[in-house]
Amino acid sequence: MMHENVDQLCAKLDEELKKRGLSRRDALKLAGIGTASFMLNPSEAAAATKLEAADVKGKIVIVGGGAAGCSIASLLAKKISNPDITIIEPNPQSVSYQPGQTLIAAGVWEKDDIMANNEDFFPSEAKWVKDSVTEFDPDKNRVLTQKSGEIGYDILIVTTGLQLNYNAIDGLSENIIGTNGIGSIYFADGAVKTWQLMQEFVASAKSGKKVQGVFTHPNTPIKCGGAPKKIMFLTHDRLVEAGARSNAELTFYPNGGSMFGVPEYHEAILTQFKARDMKWQYKHNLIAVDPGKKVATFEHHYLIKGEWDPDIEEYEMIPQVKNVEVPFDFLHVTPPMSAPDVVKNSPLSWKKGSAATGGWVEVEKETLQHTRYPNVFSLGDVAGIPMGKTGGSVRKQYTVVVQNIIDFLNQKKPSAKYGGYTVCPLITSIGTVILLEFDWSAKPTPSFPLDPTKERWIWWILKVYLLKPMYFYGMLKGRA
Repeated sequence: MMHENVDQLCAKLDEELKKRGLSRRDALKLAGIGTASFMLNPSEAAAATKLEAADVKGKIVIVGGGAAGCSIASLLAKKISNPDITIIEPNPQSVSYQPGQTLIAAGVWEKDDIMANNEDFFPSEAKWVKDSVTEFDPDKNRVLTQKSGEIGYDILIVTTGLQLNYNAIDGLSENIIGTNGIGSIYFADGAVKTWQLMQEFVASAKSGKKVQGVFTHPNTPIKCGGAPKKIMFLTHDRLVEAGARSNAELTFYPNGGSMFGVPEYHEAILTQFKARDMKWQYKHNLIAVDPGKKVATFEHHYLIKGEWDPDIEEYEMIPQVKNVEVPFDFLHVTPPMSAPDVVKNSPLSWKKGSAATGGWVEVEKETLQHTRYPNVFSLGDVAGIPMGKTGGSVRKQYTVVVQNIIDFLNQKKPSAKYGGYTVCPLITSIGTVILLEFDWSAKPTPSFPLDPTKERWIWWILKVYLLKPMYFYGMLKGRA
């Protein structure tokens, strides 16, 4: 079934390119995508890749079977002779394509376009335990599960993903998403409901009513930092399409003080906001929602000038906080996020420093090896590193962890390092994307010979037609 979807995607890609007078090959040349062949024909890429299996022994347990867990299991199965791999994952569709939820919420895709079954992608060499971990006990090299009891390990890989904390916002829960104009793209059914709400919002503006669209970004790390802005750009486009943009005010309320942590990308996004007459209010964190009244309450934090300090020749800046109520017709909520409670409350989480608040797994940021339990590794959203909560980051991380696990089993120091690579295809319209790539340096690190701050239709092609087959038949199969 998934192969049929890939064929359909490629047919749509060819149709889109034909409108622009390009073949698929010419378009990929234009983009400079030298590795795109494996995206469209992964069997060729797999045949061209020679893996030399390591003769190491050890029971490897992977907790979490999403993008990170499935990818690393697949590569371990290729890299280790006679591997002993167990994946603990309760959700039978944990490998489904989460980046597509934004496209569902804008009516570009449907839910079925992103859903997939684990049994089609988990490696046959791995044992799948359909269960949930209730306790991590790294001092005894074991995890406890809800139904299967104790499972021991020599190597533990934590890839649980993160937890969406809608309940941390007063008046809100996951069940409220889809009602009273409140949407959220962070789970598949929420994305479906958000598309319905967006259509109602656009229809209301088209009828002549003046409407308010409010988009939030919380005070915690989140998966895909660009997603709250993507859905805002897409809402703008649907309003323009309906001839109703002048009746809608769209405002972004991020907790932070900029559009993006990389200065060049901040300026690029700001330029696109201004061009579309989209508003923003920095340093606002959503703390409450009144669904009945359609009012969102934000905690606004700011500084005021105090007394002059003659020693440092500056005014003292005094922190202030006040609550701000904002009415809405359409509210897109990006919930606070953290590690799952079972991770957060375990010995594996950060116990000191700023990372402690999210309960992320305490790993060294380059080797992704636990700083206190050397036979424990973590990657993906749950890893406690400065950045990297994207699927593109996982694509770079899982190969590093596989090599370092083999090194550990060979009683060697970790030899592979993750450079902090993160990528976010930031949708700016239905048809254009800015490809945001960066690493630990917090500077643009483009993979292609094009200005990374410019929105381009070729990146829309990449986002909508190429990344999904790359995910399913490249990454999840341990090929890329």
